[in-house]
Amino acid sequence: MRQLGTGIGWRLEIADAVERMPDIDWVEVVAENVCPGHLPASLRRLRERGVTVVPHGVSLGLGGADRPDEDRLTALAERAAGLDAPLVTEHIAFVRAGGPLTASPRLEAGHLLPVPRTRDALDVLCANVRRAQQALPVPLAVENIAALISWPGEELTEGQFLYELADRTGVRLLIDVANLHTNHVNRGEDPAKALAELPLEAIAYVHVAGGFARDGVWHDSHAHPVPREVLDILADLASRIRPPGVLLERDENFPEPAELERELAAIRTAVDEGGADLACAGPPPVARAGVEEAGEPARERVALAQAAVLSALVAGTPLPEGFDRVRMGVQARALAAKRADVVAKVAPELPRILGTRYRPAFLGYAHGQPMTAGYRRDALDFVAHLLRERHPAHAEVRRELRGWWRERSGPAPRSGRPVARVGRAARRVLARRG
Repeated sequence: MRQLGTGIGWRLEIADAVERMPDIDWVEVVAENVCPGHLPASLRRLRERGVTVVPHGVSLGLGGADRPDEDRLTALAERAAGLDAPLVTEHIAFVRAGGPLTASPRLEAGHLLPVPRTRDALDVLCANVRRAQQALPVPLAVENIAALISWPGEELTEGQFLYELADRTGVRLLIDVANLHTNHVNRGEDPAKALAELPLEAIAYVHVAGGFARDGVWHDSHAHPVPREVLDILADLASRIRPPGVLLERDENFPEPAELERELAAIRTAVDEGGADLACAGPPPVARAGVEEAGEPARERVALAQAAVLSALVAGTPLPEGFDRVRMGVQARALAAKRADVVAKVAPELPRILGTRYRPAFLGYAHGQPMTAGYRRDALDFVAHLLRERHPAHAEVRRELRGWWRERSGPAPRSGRPVARVGRAARRVLARRG
């Protein structure tokens, strides 16, 4: 397996700092944020220097009940080829639910949600992973995710689930030790037990990141320093096998370059202390022959379960049986906050126009308006909602919002007020009579 070394997640906000780091062997980029033919100048210069770039996908939803979307697979394959990447990575998660399998509206989570560790979910995941492997020009590695909630009735531990996934598909694993810590705090799972159950030869590389605790819940923020507990899990992993690569993730609240370099040094130290005399990971696993495609009944059962959970989180429908109400509330608020943060990035004019009113207004909108078609559509729907509700009250702000909406969608969104609806109906009747 190719040795990557020590890397960092490339983000535009720290691009200059990453270029100046003397000991960076490789970088990881969010696949959906780059276009192979129009790479940022910083990434081009890193590649010219021989720095490896690995695309990391976030929207494929391999753990979802549906088969992977062909357009998303094609886009991921293009990025892998365009970056001359040795592999491509994604997540063991679902990010959308509903649709034809459940005869219900399609809903988007806007973030990664955990799949149930059941035989049905494993069958579906394995089938989706095999389909992705066939579509990609390089090996695929999949990442364990952080979870705020637990599914009732799970049949496998995290380590068992990952072992069977690798055994049945030959897929490689991206092990996030920060996510193991998150699941230890939030779900009571033992990181050492998970590591002991993993197929270590399947590890492609390792993620390390920070987070924070609030009211007994650990939030995998990627915006805080790496805690000692996460470095200890990394050292434990390195005591079992020396990982081919380790990468520091930081997505927000970026510190000074010197602080990032100190975190990278701490990561190298944890790896060296954990396994200085160990060999590196051996050959990757080979897919088990003769594994059947997931049947439609399994897909339908997984689809119904995921749709019920996602609908409860983003549309306020009743909580499925067996879920912890408090934790589901924490997860729902986290999803709404994530939507607010990302919409602010894809439509930065909105926080400027609304000022301090942006966040409470968006969270109020998100509480009753699920996302159905991605963040750009979400931004448009949010503004349309504000204009229909004549909020905010200040006329000048509404004029700015209306102008922003028109530039991106055409005429002003139709009013939802009863008088306006009656007027539109009357005009349709007159038009037919004419």
